[in-house]
Amino acid sequence: MQTQSLSKLIVVGALLSFLSGCGVFAVGGVAATASVMADRRSPGVQATDKGLELEADSALAKRFGNSAHINVNSFNQKVLLTGEVKNDEIKNQAAEYVKSLKNVRSVFNQLIVGPNSSYAARASDSYLDSKVKTQMIFTDKLPSNSMDIIVEGDNVYLMGILTQNEADLAKKVASNTNGVKEVFAFFDIISDAEKVRLEKLGKAEESQPTSPAKFQ
Repeated sequence: MQTQSLSKLIVVGALLSFLSGCGVFAVGGVAATASVMADRRSPGVQATDKGLELEADSALAKRFGNSAHINVNSFNQKVLLTGEVKNDEIKNQAAEYVKSLKNVRSVFNQLIVGPNSSYAARASDSYLDSKVKTQMIFTDKLPSNSMDIIVEGDNVYLMGILTQNEADLAKKVASNTNGVKEVFAFFDIISDAEKVRLEKLGKAEESQPTSPAKFQ
């Protein structure tokens, strides 16, 4: 049974890697096209999010050590904390630290008081994460590049910049994925007009030259 699950994980992981590079995958002789859209965050905000994740992850691991297993995810400067901590004091301290960081808009503290999850549980979450992401990629009208999907303890946490219709669809897809216990959504909801503006902006940024400027 474990070998079968591992094989499934490898297959799905390979599928996701292929999709991120090509955007098209043939299933049963029929070409399925994955919807590929630009990230609706600006390059500056993307960099800020990555910086927040690295800073918070390093500081929390150093501060709490084996007393906590904390995952940090930031999207559009909204930070999600998932995982397990030894007690409520650590849970609160972790959230307060992240709130104090520069550029953090809000913190969603989803830490659970209890023993650190096992490697088997984390592997199971990784497999479920791959399943959910695969469903999202193959769902029309879902901007998968403008979403962050986190799985912890069979729960799915969704972050992103979506319209209300997109948000409702994303929650439905995640909820209907086999193995998902509960779905939590922390979206920034935008209008259809704002969606069009951001997508046009993304296309304009993608058309810019990637080579560094030459100074004379």
